[in-house]
Order: sequence, then C-alpha cells, then structure tokens
Amino acid sequence: VQLQASGGGLVQAGGSLRLSCAAGRTSSNNAVGWFRQAPDKEREFVAAINWNGGSTTYVDSVKGRFTVSRDRTKNTVFLQMNSLKPEDTAVYYCAAARTSMLAVLPSDYRYWGQGTLVTVSS
Repeated sequence: VQLQASGGGLVQAGGSLRLSCAAGRTSSNNAVGWFRQAPDKEREFVAAINWNGGSTTYVDSVKGRFTVSRDRTKNTVFLQMNSLKPEDTAVYYCAAARTSMLAVLPSDYRYWGQGTLVTVSS
C-alpha cells in the first residue's frame, strides 16, 4: 500500500493550505490519519478520519482550524489547514490505520507515506 502526501509549502501566519493524501484503493476501508513532526520533536498525531468519513478526531491544538475529509471515489484524504501558526511548521505525514476505526497512536497505523513540508512564517 502506497500513500503519498502532497500540498505542503511556505505560507504566512494566518494563511491556509490544503494537504492531500493519495491513499490508494486498498486503504479505502481503513481509517486514515495525519501526523506531523517538527525538528527535534517526536511525531505528533494531528487528525484522523474513519473509513467512511463519518467520524473524525483532532488534537486539541488544531481543533477549529483544521478539517480532515475524504473522497472515497478518488481514494484521497484531505487536510484543510486554516489560520496557520508558526508552531504548525512540520513535516506532515498521512498513514493508513490497521482498522476502519479512528486511531491516534502511531502504532495503530500500518502504512505510512512520505511527508510533505509545511512551513509557516511569522
């Protein structure tokens, strides 16, 4: 299973970016999550969506600013990021969970894509 995250870039604080994760057909029945890792920090859970898009969960620091969604017809998961802050700067990864249910731990995820860099300038 290959996942590919894209859409990162450089944005000013307060701006928006939309990340995409091409999850592949084999992940269509799995939950998909977004994680991020800033320099010298551990990988952090950001958001997740269950298999059919009916349930989502977010880390507190992004609630109200980020929205995760999925288009199952295109096997793609999105992370809309608004009101970006410098502390959101990180490499963002998408991953396919082991099950169809929401998951927040890295160990709950089986397949990982390469990350995409998001840089938010102050």
